[in-house]
Amino acid sequence: MAANLKPTTPPAASGESLCELHAVNHDFLQPNGQARRVLDNVTLAVKPDEIVALLGPSGCGKSTILRILAGLFEPTSGRVSYHGKPLHGLNPGVAIVFQSFALYPWMTVTQNIRVVLKAAGMPLDEIEKRTNHVIRLVGLAGFEDTYPRELSGGMKQRVGMARALSVDPEILMLDEPFSQVDALTAESLRSEVIDIWSSTDRNPSSILMVSHDIKEVAYMADRIVILGANPGVIRTIVENKLPRPRDYRSFGFTKLVDQLHELITGIELPDEAPTLLIESLPDATGSEIIGLLEYLAARGGREDVFRIAADTHNEFGHVINIVEGAEMLGFVDTPKRNVVLEAEGLRFVAATADEQKGLWRKQLLELRLFKIIYEALLRTPEHEIDKDFVLETILLHLPQENYEKMFQTIIRWSRYGNLFSYDENTEMVALQEESQPLAS
Repeated sequence: MAANLKPTTPPAASGESLCELHAVNHDFLQPNGQARRVLDNVTLAVKPDEIVALLGPSGCGKSTILRILAGLFEPTSGRVSYHGKPLHGLNPGVAIVFQSFALYPWMTVTQNIRVVLKAAGMPLDEIEKRTNHVIRLVGLAGFEDTYPRELSGGMKQRVGMARALSVDPEILMLDEPFSQVDALTAESLRSEVIDIWSSTDRNPSSILMVSHDIKEVAYMADRIVILGANPGVIRTIVENKLPRPRDYRSFGFTKLVDQLHELITGIELPDEAPTLLIESLPDATGSEIIGLLEYLAARGGREDVFRIAADTHNEFGHVINIVEGAEMLGFVDTPKRNVVLEAEGLRFVAATADEQKGLWRKQLLELRLFKIIYEALLRTPEHEIDKDFVLETILLHLPQENYEKMFQTIIRWSRYGNLFSYDENTEMVALQEESQPLAS
């Protein structure tokens, strides 16, 4: 039996790559015509007989990498190859399973699979043969004439998997396919995907998966590519040498998960804050940051960042944004993978509502971006400036950021602390009354 299985830990450096990115950069154009870099100098290869996982926070470019390798996007610069030859257009060896199922609701299970094979121009007898094969392969026998609305989330994802496998892909790409199903179903689907991949007598040869779930990639992947965000870069690649089948409860598995936790936390929440002229604001609301402070206060002032994500049922990347916001405001510190209330955070939680707004306003003015806007407002007779001034300030100091999203974060944070207000009709930013200097 063992002879029919793919190697447990494929040699990452041996053999020809199936597909590869070399020094790839990718920019997205923003509404003002400015380019925003989402991938920076990414070099990555997918080799035969391996599972590669892309792990990182939201916005780090995981799905963009997958789509470039699939040929859905053409990178701004750099080289993309398939079997050593430049890739132009769609990658012929790839099929993708998306997290949203992407099924045609008016088609049955069988019809949802056949439509893909018809589009590929296959003869009718081959379509019938492949459809029947993949329906049995993914456990859909008996559901052939069922419509998507009659299926559970897990069964819908099986249809998506069957549809992808029906074209016999050399590389199966999984874009967070288990994120829309419950935990037990996800665990079952992971095992089934591994079983399908493990057989050497058929494709897929390799799997490239996108995930934000550390336990998921520790269970599935042979190589784990850890990405940083803004722009997306490869921080490190971890070789997973655990033998299959893997046990979530084993010492080796737990040790690997802890190692990945440490790496992710060190990248996203470094112990030493970067020395930036202007701080890039994380996409988190004031109420989310305050919720984090109250959560920590109720737990003795300290908690592991991954426990926070689990307890609050938040996606890990978004929890990182909230923690970064709290740390930027001086309310928490992040030693290793812990989040700890600082003295200002403790004072904030214990304060009255009005006192909290004052403390929040005080901490905002410690941030250079808010201070620049504040000082500009003080220089005008009416303590008002137009929105364009703020946008230009963001573009000048942080040209790679999404300036509109950053502007909205500035206004959200400012409104909570009664620092700035914004009139959407006049597009004017103004000092709120509490923040205006007293007349002498």
